[in-house]
Amino acid sequence: MTTTRIYVPRDAAAVSVGADEVAARIEHEAGARGLDVTVVRNGSRGMLYLEPLVEVVVNDARLAFGPVTVDDVPGLFDAGFLQGGAHPKALGKTEEIPYFAKQDRVTFARCGVIDPLDPEDYAAHGGTTGLRKALQMDAEAICQQVLDSGLRGRGGAGFPTGIKWQTVRNAEADQKYICCNADEGDSGTFADRMLMEGDPFTLIEGMTIAGLAVGATQGYVYIRSEYPDAMATMRKAIELGYALGWLGSSILDSGKDFHLDVRVGAGAYICGEETSMLESLEGKRGQVRAKPPIPALAGLFGKPTIVNNVLSLAAVPDIIADGAAAYQAYGVGRSRGTQAFQLAGNIARGGLVEKAFGISLNELIHGFGGGTYNGRPVRTVQIGGPLGAYVPADKFDLAADYETLAGNGAMLGHGGIVVFDDTVDMAQQARFALEFCAAESCGKCTPCRIGSVRGVETIDRILAGDKPDENLELLLDLCEVMTDGSLCAMGGLTPMPVRSAVQHFPEDFQRDNPPGASTSSSARVTN
Repeated sequence: MTTTRIYVPRDAAAVSVGADEVAARIEHEAGARGLDVTVVRNGSRGMLYLEPLVEVVVNDARLAFGPVTVDDVPGLFDAGFLQGGAHPKALGKTEEIPYFAKQDRVTFARCGVIDPLDPEDYAAHGGTTGLRKALQMDAEAICQQVLDSGLRGRGGAGFPTGIKWQTVRNAEADQKYICCNADEGDSGTFADRMLMEGDPFTLIEGMTIAGLAVGATQGYVYIRSEYPDAMATMRKAIELGYALGWLGSSILDSGKDFHLDVRVGAGAYICGEETSMLESLEGKRGQVRAKPPIPALAGLFGKPTIVNNVLSLAAVPDIIADGAAAYQAYGVGRSRGTQAFQLAGNIARGGLVEKAFGISLNELIHGFGGGTYNGRPVRTVQIGGPLGAYVPADKFDLAADYETLAGNGAMLGHGGIVVFDDTVDMAQQARFALEFCAAESCGKCTPCRIGSVRGVETIDRILAGDKPDENLELLLDLCEVMTDGSLCAMGGLTPMPVRSAVQHFPEDFQRDNPPGASTSSSARVTN
């Protein structure tokens, strides 16, 4: 009897809507019917609106069914879904689902395809090719490939990754470090988590190549405490990496060493800022450091340190394996490669979309996302997390790349896009930005620590109708002080959502005619 492979995601998003129960019911039902099946717990394909997404291998093709509930399972077997039988939840071949087929899967090419903790599955789908190639290259050549690829930091700032690596490589020190910032705290973002849970060896491989490129022998993955599944998966993958010789002393008998450990974040948003993360890694309170010196010269324990985001490091194996030109072929202008856009909020088809830079916001929001979940018009989207700008619907023709968004008063950040319908109160959203900063500020600098509190008070006066014009002018002056005087991006960027709300939605700050509903009903986050 031929064994049928059935894939059910172990991704936290899928598990949150019943994937574990669906997998158990499939195994039970198959056993009761005397059918020979193997259930593989893969990562998510990123179509979160279809989770739990069940895939069945039929004639070497993967057929998708979703979203599948426990109660759907008997009916699937009755319909002969193991042979591709017709069923209301049948979606056809996974790769042909329009949401998935229109993407440019590069960094996430294996995510949802492989068993994330099966090294043989990883290698069979191209894993370790980049590492093995890097072991035959000198450090300068590796750095040059990353530089030539145009890869920029995917954590928010968009700094050229190759330049950072060259700086660390050229620094003289007895010890250097690779630190992966996996403290993914922006609203509506989940790409880091999805990759760590669905393809952890890619991150391990990228960090190891980074170590080879700059002469670092120790790395740390700093994962936010709210990601227990990602932590467990990364720890198991690292354990397997040591057992296979992909990590440790003399990697793949090369004579070159690289060691890797997981560290748990302290539950503070500010630790997503690189120097605060380094403080936390050293066992101190997460608080911003003054720069200079930059972490590339004096980072963890005062040593030269690469601090990169998960997606930056995860892009490296493909760059080394296929060459810089192949990665450079994606994108526009100075924004090269692909970006993992994450659609959340009030969105009909929430999930992850990996596309080359240059795609329009409209195509992401309406083409992939299908507009709002409740069918109301989209009024605005916030891009780049809680410190990102609100972009109005009449600007959705903008290209989603670093320069275009920056030139229009917005930022790409980590690629999160949170959608709001026409009931959102933008004055309340502006207040939330300042309230968030007040709660999450590390407190080191006055503009951020005090300015955010005064900002909340000022907006409250505007909302109460107390000299609204004067207080609005005061609010904008305060934003200027925070932007120019804050020590880091926490205080420096908090004015961005406030200013964009005032600029694009001035009517919401005239409280004689407030919007018809609170934001709580218009932000159905789907991550």
